[in-house]
Amino acid sequence: MRAIAVSYYCSIASLIALVILGLAWELSLAPVRPGGSMLALKVLPLLLPLSGLLRGKVYTYQWAGMLVLAYLAEGAMRAYSDSGMSARLSLIEMLLALVFFCASIAYVRAARRQK
Repeated sequence: MRAIAVSYYCSIASLIALVILGLAWELSLAPVRPGGSMLALKVLPLLLPLSGLLRGKVYTYQWAGMLVLAYLAEGAMRAYSDSGMSARLSLIEMLLALVFFCASIAYVRAARRQK
């Protein structure tokens, strides 16, 4: 029971942090264009699984885990190509995406064992 709760809260917290980071990054911290950019819309797909994750739906954890891999890839590319603040933010994005991915796998495993 404890493993499922820890993975549940880790996944929710990392997903919300990823959304906040994406918005802050593209709107104020290190936008591509001064004043913010439309790249802030990249966080919209992360909002789709939120209600299913909050309800503990195993299927949502499965496909959201695959979705977040795109953000891991974006973080890796921007860490390689960008410099300064943007490169540091991309490392944080990679870390949050990896935490979500691992927590979602742990949640699915724990939920399947519980049944």
